Parts: sequence; structure tokens; C-alpha cells
Amino acid sequence: MDKDLVFLQRNLEQIKYTQDEMEFWSARELMGLLGYQRWESFSEVIKKAMVASNLLDIKPKEHFRETTKMIVIGRGAKRLVDDYYLSRYACYIVAQNGDATKEPIAAAQAYFAVQTRRQEVGDLALVETARLEAREKLKETEEKIERVVYKRGIRLPVEFATFKDKHIQGLYGGLKTNDLKQIRSIPKKRALADFDSHVELKAKDLALAMTTHNIVGKNIQGKSLMEREVVDNSIATRNALLDRGIVPESLPPQEDIKKVKKRRRKVLPSVSQARLLE
Repeated sequence: MDKDLVFLQRNLEQIKYTQDEMEFWSARELMGLLGYQRWESFSEVIKKAMVASNLLDIKPKEHFRETTKMIVIGRGAKRLVDDYYLSRYACYIVAQNGDATKEPIAAAQAYFAVQTRRQEVGDLALVETARLEAREKLKETEEKIERVVYKRGIRLPVEFATFKDKHIQGLYGGLKTNDLKQIRSIPKKRALADFDSHVELKAKDLALAMTTHNIVGKNIQGKSLMEREVVDNSIATRNALLDRGIVPESLPPQEDIKKVKKRRRKVLPSVSQARLLE
């Protein structure tokens, strides 16, 4: 089995295509490696794999792309035949639906299971890192706007808390911070943003950045005028989200950012990521 796996891995890498950083394989070229001689038999396995993908709520068209291939059929003659471009995930599902009595199929099941899991872990790491970066950026934007408004009419912490809540109400259709915490079962003493999705974090950052820009650029003074400015920018950001079918208050709460940081610490971070995990 180990020798079969090594042989399969080497040959899979040789027939792999890469375009725009996406890996894929030709089903016609994969067929022989998996122990199939007839296209009719192998295409049936592919069709079973596509049905399995549908049952898993995974769109087959994103992983099984119908195409054609020119092959040589004898004496130099050529013929155009059906083919599929298969993603790594598609190859994994094909192997899972193949004839398990074929030794190459057993080796392919093991190989693609490992490789698919590696890709899933890598994709999750990218998503989590993006969310951590967005949370850190929002903190910086919040600190900046706090410095700005305290110089222009806001004096007390309770006034700044009200200013921030006006921002939340503008972005979430009138709901206050405590309303959202109750709806999302977030502890009262925790920051709402620690449970935000990536898109919410970016939306909040944009609304507050625009507010800071306008307060400074237009020399806005006074608590009421600054509150009006943050509300206007938050509503504008909300409308942009609604135009794209995103309703902020309907988004589910995400995993506690502290837990994400703790999990990411267990993976050796790069230099650029280390700051996010402090």
C-alpha cells in the first residue's frame, strides 16, 4: 500500500494542472492511474461522485467541469472526446465512489483524504487570520476616532459610549449594542465585535473611518453633530450591505475571537501573524 501511495502521489503531481493558483486534473488522464481502462466505466463513477456532492450540498459545477479533449486513436488520427476537469475535492469524491477492490482506488482514497484535509485546514487558517486582522484593524480605528471626538466636544466616557451606540444603531437598523448582545447570547461584559463576522468588522471599520475623515476634514464640532455624522455614515454602510443582500442584524454570531486566538497560538505563527495573537 505504501508503495502504491508513493507511486500514485508521484504520478498525480505529474498530471496535475494549475491555473490561477487552482489545481485540477483531467479525468481522462486520471482514469488509468485509478485502474480504469474504459471511459464508460469511469464516467459512471464520476456521475456517482457528482450525485454524492449534491447530497452534501456542494455544487458539482464548482468541482466537476465538463470539457473535451483531443486524443490520438491510431495511425495519427485524432478524435474529440468528452472529459472533465476535476478539483482536488472532486478527485477525493471520485476515489470514494470508485471500485474499492482496485488497489489504485484504495491508495487514491488515502492520498486525497489527507490532501483534502490539509486544504480544509489551510482554508480555515486563512479565514481565521483575515478575521483576526479585521478585528485588530477595527480596534485601531476605534482608538483613532476616540482621540478625535474627545478633542471636539465629547468629554465623558458615557458620552463616547452613546456615540458608539449611535454607530451600532445606524448599522443594525435601530438595534442597540445590548439588543444585539441579547439576541446573539453574547455576555454583557464582552465586546460585540469579538463575535462579529469578517464582513461586519470591515463594515464597522469603514463607517468609523469615514466618520473620522469627515469630522476632521469638515471640522465638525460638538457631540450632537458628531453623532449625526456617525449615524449617517453607518446608515450609508448598512445600505451598501443591504444592496448586496447582506442584512447585518441577521448575521449569526461567530466564534469568540479569544478562542480563535488561542487556537491559532497552537500553530506556529508567521512573523506577520504574531502581533494578532498577543
